[in-house]
Amino acid sequence: MSIKVKSLSKHYGQQKAVDAISFEARPGKILGFLGPNGAGKSTTMKMLTGYLAPTSGDAEICGKSILTENLAVKELIGYLPENTPLYNDMYVREFLSFVGETYHIANLSHRVEDVIKQVGLTPEQHKKIGMLSKGYKQRVGLAQAIIHHPSVLILDEPTSGLDPNQLTDIRALIKDLGAAKTVIISTHIMQEVEAICDEVIIINNGKIVANDTISSLKNQYKSNSLEEIFRKLTG
Repeated sequence: MSIKVKSLSKHYGQQKAVDAISFEARPGKILGFLGPNGAGKSTTMKMLTGYLAPTSGDAEICGKSILTENLAVKELIGYLPENTPLYNDMYVREFLSFVGETYHIANLSHRVEDVIKQVGLTPEQHKKIGMLSKGYKQRVGLAQAIIHHPSVLILDEPTSGLDPNQLTDIRALIKDLGAAKTVIISTHIMQEVEAICDEVIIINNGKIVANDTISSLKNQYKSNSLEEIFRKLTG
């Protein structure tokens, strides 16, 4: 099991941003992590990636605890946050080489070349990041998330800012990556979930209100619309 979350909580004073949630995510299955704004999605992702310490509970990434093996966990994860922090004054290749060096990647120049092709950055590879469109910046963010061959990918709004052509390409890439890795995607776009994800978790007010395959949820709620199910559970 690549990700096993056990009674994970994050409190801010009296506010329970994430309230004792438990779930599992497996290799070869893309998990959609859904919820309205403020439901606890990004907070959960930040705890899994080691950016936030939980108030209580734990999670294991490939058998390693986020509490006691934080650095080892970070080596196993590729993370694309919702607002990807990029160095706008660095060139695309320069930035990816910089990220690769932090992971001590062997044959780094070849890996940078491969990942540039993989995410479709070839036409923009010699530009400064600050000169790129939002869509191409998103591709740079995805490239830095996968450059070290992580076992787990956690992607927060990975297709934000992409045009329809770019969207098709990145969806195909995520599905390809999901065949061998454990992938969690957070998005507000229900069509995105239906196109990419195998399983879905819906979180509302810090608690999980659904955890199942898309087809099972549709059967359970007698609906062909994931958006309608989402509204029923979070409205």
